[in-house]
Amino acid sequence: MQMTNKYMYFIANWKMFGGLNSLNSVHKVAKFFKNFKKNKFVKIIYCPPSTLIRPMSKKLKNTKILVGAQNCHENENFGPYTGFINSRMLKNVGAKYVIIGHSENRQAGETNKLINKKIKSAIKSGLKVIFCIGETLQEKKKKITKKILNKQINLGLNKIKNKDSIIIAYEPVWSIGTGFIPKSKDLFSTIDFIKKKIRNKKVLYGGSVNPKNIKELKSINNIDGFLIGGASQNSKKFIDIIKKTYN
Repeated sequence: MQMTNKYMYFIANWKMFGGLNSLNSVHKVAKFFKNFKKNKFVKIIYCPPSTLIRPMSKKLKNTKILVGAQNCHENENFGPYTGFINSRMLKNVGAKYVIIGHSENRQAGETNKLINKKIKSAIKSGLKVIFCIGETLQEKKKKITKKILNKQINLGLNKIKNKDSIIIAYEPVWSIGTGFIPKSKDLFSTIDFIKKKIRNKKVLYGGSVNPKNIKELKSINNIDGFLIGGASQNSKKFIDIIKKTYN
């Protein structure tokens, strides 16, 4: 099934990349997006490092492209946390979204309990959350993917009644930056499992999304968009991904 007229998210996770001169690539994407015939079906969100949120928000002020952050501290009040930034501060400089639970942070020690606190804090501050879940290669080999996702969802969204501000991003840990993506039938089945678990939720896919594999990924018709890492740092590749989704 072609997703010609499906509403899709394209979230650019710049990770630890970019200086002020990198904002020129955002300008190119904004220019393309303004004239893109299918733009009413597209939502673009840039999640740069915190150092670029303010200048990027200013640069995109008169466009329909939004800006988000890549993480936040779990405490929404100010406090003695050297080197950290909370959701209130992110909102203050122009962020509308925040990525929480990215597997790179989970691997660095972020627990489901901590992720839950961060999500609550972000929602309280008025940010929308891109909540990442995903299994490791070891877990995939043991065939416990759904068990792991179930646990991450249950604990991550524990006692969160209003889930309207949350988008789910399924990101298999073994796929991030490796060039490998799940088999189409596996990916469809996993996304279907997540959607049944959390009704009416948008579910995105993340993990080595690039212009070469986007045709295969877009054929999986239960995906609502993509969380794009490395390829989003290059305006040509990012534009290519968006165009090819609608070709």
